Amino acid sequence: MNRANIIFLVIGGLVVIAGVLAYELYQDRKQPQGVQILVGPNGVSVEGK
Repeated sequence: MNRANIIFLVIGGLVVIAGVLAYELYQDRKQPQGVQILVGPNGVSVEGK
């Protein structure tokens, strides 16, 4: 492989890693959909999302 191919391979790998990290960050910040059931000291509460 020549030098240009190695550079493109490294850049492509970095783009894939950045995409995966961005997707993980999006999933962490996304609000869950549906019903959330909370059990705490005040009893049971149900929240619709």
